[in-house]
Amino acid sequence: MRLPGLAHNRLSYAGALIAILAVLAAVFLFLYATLTGGDAPYGAVIIFLMLPALMLVGIALVLLGMLFERRYIARHGKPSIESFPVFDLNVPRQRFRFVVAIVVGMALLFGIDFGSYLAYEHTESVSFCGQTCHVAMEPEAVAHQHSPHARTTCVACHVGPGSEAFVEAKLNGLHQVYAVAFDRVPTPIPVPIDNLRPATKTCQACHWPEQAFVPQYRRFVHFGEDEANSRWEINLRILTGGGGPSLTGAYGIHAHHSGVNKRIEYVAADRSRTEIPWVRVTDRVSGLVTEYLAGGAERPDEVIAQGHVRGMDCLDCHNRPAHRYNAPDLSMDIAMALGAISPRLPSIKKVGLEALKADYESTEEALDRIATRVQDFYAAEHPRIAAAHSADIGAAVYQLQTIYRRNFFPRMKVRWDTYPDHSGHMDSPGCFRCHDGGHIDAAGESISSDCRACHSIVAQGPAGAMRYATDIEGLDFEHPADVGEVWRSMPCSSCHGM
Repeated sequence: MRLPGLAHNRLSYAGALIAILAVLAAVFLFLYATLTGGDAPYGAVIIFLMLPALMLVGIALVLLGMLFERRYIARHGKPSIESFPVFDLNVPRQRFRFVVAIVVGMALLFGIDFGSYLAYEHTESVSFCGQTCHVAMEPEAVAHQHSPHARTTCVACHVGPGSEAFVEAKLNGLHQVYAVAFDRVPTPIPVPIDNLRPATKTCQACHWPEQAFVPQYRRFVHFGEDEANSRWEINLRILTGGGGPSLTGAYGIHAHHSGVNKRIEYVAADRSRTEIPWVRVTDRVSGLVTEYLAGGAERPDEVIAQGHVRGMDCLDCHNRPAHRYNAPDLSMDIAMALGAISPRLPSIKKVGLEALKADYESTEEALDRIATRVQDFYAAEHPRIAAAHSADIGAAVYQLQTIYRRNFFPRMKVRWDTYPDHSGHMDSPGCFRCHDGGHIDAAGESISSDCRACHSIVAQGPAGAMRYATDIEGLDFEHPADVGEVWRSMPCSSCHGM
């Protein structure tokens, strides 16, 4: 049997073979994805784009071969292939060639399917997103590896299941491909991403917004920048709360901010959504609508009329759920509390912070100068410590270098404070963007700035002299350092965010 007419030529036969193999590979991967029941967002690039594109290339080769065949016949008066070779399977040599052709063809088909499967798997991996294609994603990839969502793949949040989500993500990302290819990626990359998938399709696929939580307890250990690295501990009772309108007694942070009981909308004055001059709160039970304006701000009527109002969701507070960078102060506190950096080393907190916060041109320069700075300090100021505790100093240097590698990226001009984390108020304005006591409604009432609305202090104090609360209201906050009463009138981030 042969293809009729002008398709009887070598190029058309090659194109037909490519098209058939592409179809078989697409069917194989489609059946695999369907039968295993897994969501593979980037797998759509193989099944619905690359393999169909390869099939179209094969069909194009068939048509191109027909065009060349027509010209060949017009020029030579005969087809390029007048007849197929005759195979007689009774001839041992021809029988051997036939078997070899079948084996090679099956191996080729298997190789294409297996290669497609490997490509299918690789495009779902974190390494593909963070390293293979997106070199500019180094800061995000490193932060993701050390986040609570480290085992959640990038595509699960940034692309989503199904071919529609894939196509939408890739169309939106065409300019990113151009930027990476021609080295036009902005440094740092501006956030938030305008076309990021909504929390209802990402966070809430795993986290139930109506779920009510009992109070959660967190322990914070802080070390001072004095020679003794004075330890100060504070234990908080955090009123996470939650629950929908049907739950009597819904309370806490999630009950008022998750959108279940109240719809919160706002307008931001800057791209990072740090300055919020206008807030509108709608009670879903009573229907009461309340608007708040920051002191000195005018109602953004034009912006509201244009519909450029953002409805609050999970990502307005938890805006760095998988790509969080820790401040040097917090990073060192954690390392010292765990003993990775010995608090017995005099002034290690102060020296470490100075080494981390210095300006460096590259990561390599930073790692070298951090080591030199710490070692030179102890050699000059505490020679006995340098001699007797060289192992502790070496461990401290290693931890400081690790902190730098995880939170500073000179190549992309990214550091811990480039992308503020709004789920708190220590290193960035966070909660105080609205809960600053300065957002007032028409009746003169302000959005609460009472710390106890979200958490209470169970215990606090220096090592060996902790004070404990005797009632549910908790203790009044005491600042570890003697700063007077200034902390009452200014946000924590004014000092801690530096």
